[in-house]
Amino acid sequence: MSVRLKLTLSYAGFLMAAGALLLATVWVFLLRYVPDQARGGVGPGPFMPSRSDLLDAFAPRAAQALAFLLVLGLVGGWFLAGRMLAPLSRITHATRRAATGSLSHRIELEGRRDEFRELADSFDAMLARLEAHVDEQRRFAANASHELRTPLAVTQTLLDLARKDTSRDPAELVDRLYAVNARAIDLTEALLLLSRAEQGAFSREQVDLSLLAEEVAETLLPLAEQRGVTLTTSGDIATTSGSPSLLLQMTTNLVHNAIVHNVGDDGSVWVVTGVRGAEVLLTVENTGATLTPQLVSTLVEPFRRGTDRIHSDHSGVGLGLAIVDHIVRAHDGSLSLAPRPGGGLCVTVRFTASTVVE
Repeated sequence: MSVRLKLTLSYAGFLMAAGALLLATVWVFLLRYVPDQARGGVGPGPFMPSRSDLLDAFAPRAAQALAFLLVLGLVGGWFLAGRMLAPLSRITHATRRAATGSLSHRIELEGRRDEFRELADSFDAMLARLEAHVDEQRRFAANASHELRTPLAVTQTLLDLARKDTSRDPAELVDRLYAVNARAIDLTEALLLLSRAEQGAFSREQVDLSLLAEEVAETLLPLAEQRGVTLTTSGDIATTSGSPSLLLQMTTNLVHNAIVHNVGDDGSVWVVTGVRGAEVLLTVENTGATLTPQLVSTLVEPFRRGTDRIHSDHSGVGLGLAIVDHIVRAHDGSLSLAPRPGGGLCVTVRFTASTVVE
């Protein structure tokens, strides 16, 4: 049976039970006190009917009333159940449309904020998030396909040239193929790391962000010296819970971006850790070109390098800040980017502080 039919039968059954209870009340508190024998009827006194007389007169009317209540319960219950379940029909229709791939449809249920309204609003919010996620995944798949196709196309071109021109130096071809292949490997590893961060498939441990910052600074110091960038780390112990490898990758990406996107020979990068209330902070700030807030808001998008900040000798694969964003979200943290007044970028990562258990 459908829910509407079940509700209809419930309404009708309730009315019948209420009617029967009313008749039982009449019997218990009224009819059983009436004498079995009639009195009067002779002389000036009034006629007093017996209990049988009252039952004979009352029973047909009681049966008619119960029959009326049954019909009223079925008809009225069917109508009321239809009115009450109408929002559920709209939600079901939207669910079926979503199942076919149409995520742009919204229920937009009107009326009071009852349980159906809350369910419809929650479903609309879920559809909006799902639509945004699907669109993001489609753009990411298209961009990833394009980025992966580029090194393969370059490799094919180099091989075609080598086949046509056998007099070329094979060492030059090998060097160029090695560079192209290395870029493809870097891109593939970045995609795998991004997928791992999105899935959240990692075990959590106690991690001190200040130690990660020092480790990354020591690793990237030669690159900073090569580019004439001053790399400075400071701050307090900042312990949180998460994946050491992912958080190390996050810190590496932030510091590496800060180094390679400096301008001139006197650039600077500051890496600071600290604790603020119930949060731990990791801030990476660098000098560089002046950035607009509009450009900064797009830097976490996959394969977005920022046209005003690309260096021809180290443009990367365009997934550095996208990976950082996904790692931060996988650890229930927050990521904020802001342009520095004097040029460059300031990136702040916030996580929930964690107490180290001895």
